[in-house]
Parts: sequence; structure tokens; C-alpha cells
Amino acid sequence: MTETEKNKMFESYSARTHLTGKICSSITLVLLIGAPFVIGAYLGAMPSLSATARAFLAVGLIWMVSGVVEFLVYTPMLGAGGSYLAFITGNLVNLKIPCAVTSRDIAGTKTGTPENEIISTLSIATSSLVTILVIAVGVALLIPLQPVLRSPALQPAFEQVVPALFGALAYKYFRGNLGIALPPLIMISVLFCLVPSLSSATSFMILPCGALAIVIAWRKFRKTLAAQEATQDATQE
Repeated sequence: MTETEKNKMFESYSARTHLTGKICSSITLVLLIGAPFVIGAYLGAMPSLSATARAFLAVGLIWMVSGVVEFLVYTPMLGAGGSYLAFITGNLVNLKIPCAVTSRDIAGTKTGTPENEIISTLSIATSSLVTILVIAVGVALLIPLQPVLRSPALQPAFEQVVPALFGALAYKYFRGNLGIALPPLIMISVLFCLVPSLSSATSFMILPCGALAIVIAWRKFRKTLAAQEATQDATQE
């Protein structure tokens, strides 16, 4: 198969992916927004629209910022198919992104290539199916395992699951760029210690931390580029 034929096939695949993704995303959005109103109408307990609007202003604006940031950051990593699947099924940071990144590293693909698009889509689809299976098994065993899950001896472990999970995921990315990762981490840690109430606004804190990381990375890139140019000039002389 020639390169031209591959490009045409991938363009056709991308068009079908976007069409299917838009349809599924629209259906998901309608179901998510419509379900509470349908249930409320059926039970005769419709929520107050003014109270709903106030609740959205209090919480929704924070998550809107997070949603925009996640879209801008993750979509180039995952490609079209992976992005549609990931944003519909959720759990991007703790499931979908690690699966996609690990699969990309194993396959040796690069971000922005058709190969990475396919690998990301397959890995996220597999992760979604496994998640559904695990949830189904968990729901089926929830009642029989309640005595074990409510054991006082296990409660401290359950309280540390999320910090342990995100700590392990963060270390994977931090260890390769400690010079870029440590300053934002130190800044946000000190800020949370001084102002504990900010821990409830983590979505907003992504912006200054990300901006600081970008500035550090840009300065590091400029220094590396200047050193390379100086080496080239010295070699030419």
C-alpha cells in the first residue's frame, strides 16, 4: 500500500470517527442533562431552576475551567477517537491517560501520528471495557463484601487510595523533568499549607502551575537552543 493510499484511508477513518464521536457525544450530553429532569418529572419532584442555576454557578464554573484545560492538554495526546472515548467514559487522569501513554511507549508511536491515533483509541477502548467489567463485578459483590469493606482495619488504606494513585502517576512524569516539575509542585504545596481553603479549588490552581511550568520549559528550551547555536558557530569558525 502506497503512502497516498494510507493517507486516504486514514482521512476516511478520521471522518467516520468524528461523525460517530459527535453523535455519541451529543447523545451522552442529552442523557446526562436530561436524566435528572426526566426522573424529577416522573417522581413529581422537579428541582427548582433558580436553585439549580445557583448550584451551577457555585460549582460548575470551577469544572468548566478544568474541562477546557483538560481538552486542550489531552486531545493532542489522544487523537480524535481516543478523545471521544475518554471524555465520554471519564476517568481520564487515573485510567485513560496512563493506558494511552503506556501503550504509546510500548508501541513506539509518536504524538500526532496516525499510528498514535490507532494505539490511543484501542488502549482507551480496552480500558473502558475493563472498567465496565470491574464495576459490574464490584456491584454484584458489593453486598457480600460489605463486612470486609467496612472493617475498621481497612479504613486507613481506603483513605489513602487516591493520594497513592496520583502520587504514583505523577512520579512517572516528574522524574524525567524534575527541573520543570519541582518549582510548580513546591509553589502549590507551600500555598496550600499557607491557605488550606485553596485545596477545594484545585481546578483553578492548574492554571498558575501550568503557566509556571510552561515558562520554565520555555526558558530551558531557549538556553538549550542558544547553547546549540553557540556550538555550531564555534564549529564553523
